[in-house]
Amino acid sequence: MQKGNKYGTHRVIEPKGTLPQPAVKIDNTMEIYDNEMLIDVQTLNIDSASFTQVKGACGADAEKMKEMIMSIVGERGKMQNPVTGSGGMLIGTVKALGPNFADKTVKVGDKIATLVSLSLTPLVIDEITNLDPSSDQVDIKGQAILFETGLFAVLPEDINERLALSALDVAGAPAQVDRLVKKDDKVCIIGGGGKSGMLCCYQAMKNAGANGKVIVVEYSKENAQRILDMGLATDVIIADATDVINVYNKVTEIVGEEGCDIVINNVNVPNTEMTSILITKDRGMIYFFSMATSFTKAALGAEGVGKDIDLIMGNGYAAGHADLTLQILRESQTVRAMFEKLYV
Repeated sequence: MQKGNKYGTHRVIEPKGTLPQPAVKIDNTMEIYDNEMLIDVQTLNIDSASFTQVKGACGADAEKMKEMIMSIVGERGKMQNPVTGSGGMLIGTVKALGPNFADKTVKVGDKIATLVSLSLTPLVIDEITNLDPSSDQVDIKGQAILFETGLFAVLPEDINERLALSALDVAGAPAQVDRLVKKDDKVCIIGGGGKSGMLCCYQAMKNAGANGKVIVVEYSKENAQRILDMGLATDVIIADATDVINVYNKVTEIVGEEGCDIVINNVNVPNTEMTSILITKDRGMIYFFSMATSFTKAALGAEGVGKDIDLIMGNGYAAGHADLTLQILRESQTVRAMFEKLYV
């Protein structure tokens, strides 16, 4: 059995010298190295930005979407959308473990969810057995490789697999909200009606407390009403997040010209960076969880309007993020029921 690098560089085909995530092509041969895990894959949870792009490019035609996903994986050896650069995650069953795989608690037969992006995960799809354009969970027959440093979670017995997958896919967002939002903070969550948005709203309301403000900006009237009905925000604004001045005016009507302490951006479309920046107070903070975020637009945009704020690019991982996210589903029957309705 060959010895592998803990970061998976032994799998990189092009360009040499880089890591699997930024690589254009990786080796997806399903013969494990000494420090890898082999997984029989059941379901891919393609990230929202990527799935939205694929859906739009294929006119929401399921068969064309299948072909596009198969083509991407065939060309790259991984599910990395060439437009968004993002991937998603998966659930499956551990089939084999190299003798030097770092985590000795996991065993063959365990059902797991990977907590690293599909954009760096060697993947082979033999067949896509189910794809619904309304859901970013895609059932497949195939296999994947997890590197020694790859994060994963053994799926809990008290939470449905698909429910856990849908929540763990965005676990980094509520975990960062828990770190950032303090008592009495004024928080704005842009794109609050989706998976990450609902979890962020719950955690923000919990942390900000009775005297805090949690404002949601949501394009969809249906999603906005959902947030109101669930009691996950103090204020809800129905607006297009790319319409910068309109959103700025509506938010400042609620919090004043100073702006918000914390802004969480969860939208899956581009060109919302300046909206986030204008509604954030000086020395405030923005967490860009969205994979549609442009670092250039955010960094230069903040400079251009003279905003001294901290910009955090979400990396999808925060220590303890899986446990915190699953705990939200245990604590809130309202959130859990909505996730079951929408994603299971």
